[in-house]
Amino acid sequence: MPLADHTDVLDWPFARTEDGDPPPILAELRNAPPCVVRIPAGAAESRLAWLVTRYADVRQALGDPRLSADERLPGAPVRIQVPPGGNPSSFLRLDDPEHARLRSMIQTEFTARRVKRLREPVQRLVDELLDELEAQPRPADLHAVFSRALPTLVIARLLGVPEQDSAFFIEKTRVTISQEDPAVSLAAYEEMSEYLAKLALRKLESPGDDLISRLAVNHHAKGAITLDELVGIARLVLVAGHETTTNQIALNILALLRDDSLRARVAADDGALIPNFIEESMRYWSISQDAMVRLAVEDLELGGVAVSRGDAVVISVPAGNHDESVFACPHRIDPNRDTSGHLQWGFGPHYCQGAPLARLEMELSLRSLLRRFPNLRLAADPRTVFRRGTVFHGVTHLPVTW
Repeated sequence: MPLADHTDVLDWPFARTEDGDPPPILAELRNAPPCVVRIPAGAAESRLAWLVTRYADVRQALGDPRLSADERLPGAPVRIQVPPGGNPSSFLRLDDPEHARLRSMIQTEFTARRVKRLREPVQRLVDELLDELEAQPRPADLHAVFSRALPTLVIARLLGVPEQDSAFFIEKTRVTISQEDPAVSLAAYEEMSEYLAKLALRKLESPGDDLISRLAVNHHAKGAITLDELVGIARLVLVAGHETTTNQIALNILALLRDDSLRARVAADDGALIPNFIEESMRYWSISQDAMVRLAVEDLELGGVAVSRGDAVVISVPAGNHDESVFACPHRIDPNRDTSGHLQWGFGPHYCQGAPLARLEMELSLRSLLRRFPNLRLAADPRTVFRRGTVFHGVTHLPVTW
């Protein structure tokens, strides 16, 4: 049946539970082929879309070139409520070969060798922030002092953003993805873009040892990328490197603080399970909850339904990561589970380039926190800390004591 002929339509996105778990309805929907949902009006008109929930279907949709990420195409679905214009918000919303061309310009920034060199500087930041946490009156907000501050400082130094400006881009990032008011989100998006454009031009005149300087000198000055493309790359690194890592670090910690037995297992043997726990925690929380939308540019079959050219598709990463046929007892965090196939980093051409750096930040955070604060505990009902109605799942605060 064509998408437009469906009358049994669900309003999307769905709300998570009080405990921050993925919407229970996703488990029900996995028992049937992709259903039809209504993307709410905002920066674009309300429209119908296929919702993909099974692991195999999510994986196919993320890697299928017949499903376009290009937000400039007529009829492209919009989730982040910033109206698409002539320039893409980032190469994440482009297809190859344009996507590959721009992506390649920061490929060397996140190699294992370069990230390894960041280990000591990141560890120093972790130690300094934990010193600050220890000096706080109790209860202290661990999110404000630590899990939000660390990725902010790391990404600011990577990009070459002055530390005194970090509060500005944190706030603009938060508002851009908040989804509270499309007009307000657009204004924040434009302010952030203008700031990054001015910074890039300053770096062109006086470059430093940072990503924006290298983009400006090695690519923009040589005509390989426009200023808008440079800003798009920087904006993506800023939002993805700060917003997702910030909330994942906080949720990793929350998972341990609300389950003493899990914490004991992860802390045992000098934290031998920490790397695997991080991947499992990412699968469990699946914070990229509502961000993946695509436009069919060819007819295809997906999960047993006929998707027609011009149809919109919503890809539910939380649903795929909680597919019982792939991850037994998906509602439980098992640090011994093989999570190598989880989808939180993405799949296919849009796999997250910043994964090595994010893993480093998360690993050093947990190792140091468990060592420095063996008696750390929550100072609030965990159900009260989650933020709601945003594209990326996370917390607003994380009160702790020790």
